[in-house]
Amino acid sequence: MDGVPRVPEQRGPEDSATLRFGVLGPVRAWRGEELLATGSPQQRALLAALLMREGRTATASELIDALWGDDPPPRALAAVRTYASRLRKVLSPGVLLSESGGYAVRLGEPRSLDLAAAQELAAEAEKAKNSGDLRHARHVLNEALALWDGEPLAGVPGPYAEAQRARLEEWRLQLLESRLDMDLEQGCHAEAVSELTALTAAHPLRERLRELLMLALYRSGRQAEALAVYADTRRLLADELGVDPRPGLKELQQRILQADPTLAEPSAPAPEPAAAPVRPAQLPATVPDFTGRAAFVAELSEVLASAEGRVMAVSALAGIGGVGKTTLAVHVAHQARSAFPDGQLYVDLQGAGPRAAEPETVLGSFLRALGTADSAIPDSLEERSALYRSVLDGRRVLVLLDNARDAAQVRPLLPGTEGCAALVTSRVRMVDLAGAHLVDLDVMSPDEALALFTKIVGEERVASEREAALDVVAACGFLPLAIRIAASRLAARRTWTVSVLAAKLADERRRLDELQAGDLAVKATFELGYGQLEPAQARAFRLLGLADGPDISLAAAAAVLDLPLEETEDLLESLVDTSLLESAAPGRYRYHDLVRLYARACAERDEHPPSERDAAMSRLLDFYLSTVAGVYLIERPGDRLVDHLERAEGPGLTFADRRAAQDWLYSEAVSLLACVRQSAQRSGMLRRAVDVLWAAVDLAESGANSREYEAVASRLRDVAQEAGDPRCEARALMALAFVHHISGTKFDAAVQEAERATELAEAADDPLTSCWSSNISGAIAMYQSRYEDSEVHFTRAIENFRAVGDRPGEASALCNLSRTHLATARTESAVALAQQGTEMYDDMGHALRGANGRYALGLALTQSGRFPEATECLHQALQVFRDSRQRLWEGMTLFRLAELDLAARRPAQAAANAETALTLLRGIGGEWRRGNVLTVLGRALNAIGQLDRAQVCWTEALQIFESLGAPEADEVRGLLTPAAVV
Repeated sequence: MDGVPRVPEQRGPEDSATLRFGVLGPVRAWRGEELLATGSPQQRALLAALLMREGRTATASELIDALWGDDPPPRALAAVRTYASRLRKVLSPGVLLSESGGYAVRLGEPRSLDLAAAQELAAEAEKAKNSGDLRHARHVLNEALALWDGEPLAGVPGPYAEAQRARLEEWRLQLLESRLDMDLEQGCHAEAVSELTALTAAHPLRERLRELLMLALYRSGRQAEALAVYADTRRLLADELGVDPRPGLKELQQRILQADPTLAEPSAPAPEPAAAPVRPAQLPATVPDFTGRAAFVAELSEVLASAEGRVMAVSALAGIGGVGKTTLAVHVAHQARSAFPDGQLYVDLQGAGPRAAEPETVLGSFLRALGTADSAIPDSLEERSALYRSVLDGRRVLVLLDNARDAAQVRPLLPGTEGCAALVTSRVRMVDLAGAHLVDLDVMSPDEALALFTKIVGEERVASEREAALDVVAACGFLPLAIRIAASRLAARRTWTVSVLAAKLADERRRLDELQAGDLAVKATFELGYGQLEPAQARAFRLLGLADGPDISLAAAAAVLDLPLEETEDLLESLVDTSLLESAAPGRYRYHDLVRLYARACAERDEHPPSERDAAMSRLLDFYLSTVAGVYLIERPGDRLVDHLERAEGPGLTFADRRAAQDWLYSEAVSLLACVRQSAQRSGMLRRAVDVLWAAVDLAESGANSREYEAVASRLRDVAQEAGDPRCEARALMALAFVHHISGTKFDAAVQEAERATELAEAADDPLTSCWSSNISGAIAMYQSRYEDSEVHFTRAIENFRAVGDRPGEASALCNLSRTHLATARTESAVALAQQGTEMYDDMGHALRGANGRYALGLALTQSGRFPEATECLHQALQVFRDSRQRLWEGMTLFRLAELDLAARRPAQAAANAETALTLLRGIGGEWRRGNVLTVLGRALNAIGQLDRAQVCWTEALQIFESLGAPEADEVRGLLTPAAVV
């Protein structure tokens, strides 16, 4: 006998199937969701030694060596037997076996052990990487890394466990390096900087991590910091090991110094998607009755087929409105899809309208569709265009740029890489678009026009009246859009003959003899189609065309028409059937730009009484006012603002929860702001327009629509000033002051706007506006370090809010006053004020504003040294800001967490949080906030020994503060002096 007791094999593997084991953290065992008691540290050490052998038998002597090494206790063998016996009682029968002089653990499934699951995932990731599927490889590696739960074999004694701990930690770092390498290959450099900063602090001598950090910084446009990392690394290696950096790191430094262009772009950029697909398929549906244009189809298809091997294939189609440019381009694009397997992008550039799409906005949309995370999308047009080309490099993507204004709008949107192609449609001939294959699209030939008409109307009806059909298409000017609309009207009226249609169209054309031929035919056709509408359809067609904005929702349309939702939907769908309206998406509708112009002309001519036009727009404004007030109240229960808004005559939408309300606000933002701008000029609507803007303040605060919000607020201020309405002007100025102080770049303008708003509000007896303008004035004064002024403003705001019974406003001013007390070293009162404001928010059920309160309380608790409480407050605030899509406040909370981590002597975590804050605040929050984040990041980097990189951050912060004339410049100058101690 070998001295190891044997137990008979008992019940089968079905009893062990629910067992799971963990060694990539504390050694644990679960049966289902039940955590099993695995005994003392030595007993867990025995279990770990058996699990690490992955089913192989360990002899008694091997187990003794694993648990005690060279110094086993006198009764080591008995102890091993005891531990095994106890474990066998805990585990399912048939799991811990005695065999061949030792013991073994038999697992029902390989993935029952977290280590085995991680090994399987790592192998899958390597296979995916080798096949070029980096997205899947990254995903699988993240799954593997997520299996670690702290230190491997935590709390397990013995030399074997110690050796395995070191091996598993090294393997984890290798997996991390591999995943980070793929992050950079897929263009996710901005996100990687934060993680790499923390990793280099934890593993300062690991050169591969330093190399990846240098590359991530360089690709994020931070060349000086990338070079500083090399200097820090060289100094550290010399001091600690007496060696120079390895050749790969030296080579990377030289390539950065030389601005090697191949270094700036990932070799396989295909960012992992968040919610968007990696291979976008955005082409609109092609029309089933596409007719003719055979020569153009062949010509364009040939150009697209030549994309492979060329820098880029660009075709630009030009022609008058309604000539069929979009239809032809979409048809050709669909035929060519197989040649562009990596996706097809589409955008309507709205070049024929009053507000053409901005290239930077389009690029943001394209980058998201290609899988780029929002946080990785830069702010400027040039940076977005460069990233766009990088993401498309090595891929075969077709880009359809529809309805372009001019070549300048198009150039930043061109792929510029081999294998990609672009189709552009425009009403202007783009002779200044270098390298483009120009196609001038004219009206259809008579045969093509007749064929299109016949496909829509039907062969049987046309065959007997061919001459009349030719008259119809001729009257339409052989313009495809006109032919389609005329044919749709005939197809819907079975009692009409083609001759009837021809006669009606001829009559209409005689009224439009002063117009050019092409436009004449289109308008005549619109007139015919409009003339055949039922009265209710015609009214809907006229009134809906009055609204600005790219499209209109079903609910908003119902408000315009003053009809129930179901009846409105029936009317709109019937207009879609006539081709006079388009269905942009479920529940949203839009006009072709020519049709919109015609609809407005009809409203001017036919809407009786004429006041109904203003009434329709008034109902739309009321709909937005009522709905956005409801959204505001969901976010801020008990807020008195809604009591001080103009009264909306019509009802708005109601929402089940905050998420639904936010979804509506952000999806409706463009149309809402367009309505506000448009309403400012209409009689009797200015006050309601200003109030819609005020209630939609979240659009400015989140940073999502700050520019559009600012532009509309400026317009309302000007109109109010011209109208001599001090109340409207005060509220518009307050909105401007708010968006300017949020931007972090226009504090001086915000000061003047807030002061003027206060004066006007008091003159107009508008107490709530006076309250909020005082609150904003206090915030600006605090940012400018004018603490006496800020305290005066906040104290006045608190008194005024109390006077009007606005408890949420009072809570806001209390939390803000806490910040001023904190800045003037009154920490105890700062904590009390922030607690008071936060408790008020909580009592009223304010989730988002409660997060603002916890933000202020977290700052005060940090300065008072109560770090655990501060951490809890800031993390609670951070989660709410994330859920509420408040990117500005999410970034600022991470910045405050970085300050807290520094105070709590967690510099590596501070650096990681500051890096993430920098990424989130890109393009929002302004340079002043960026300077503050860079200052804290420099302090954190200095504390973890990355001295040169810290100097780069401080230098950039100093440049920002000096350009703004900010007092923080003095602090940063002190940090940059050689004697500074951080």
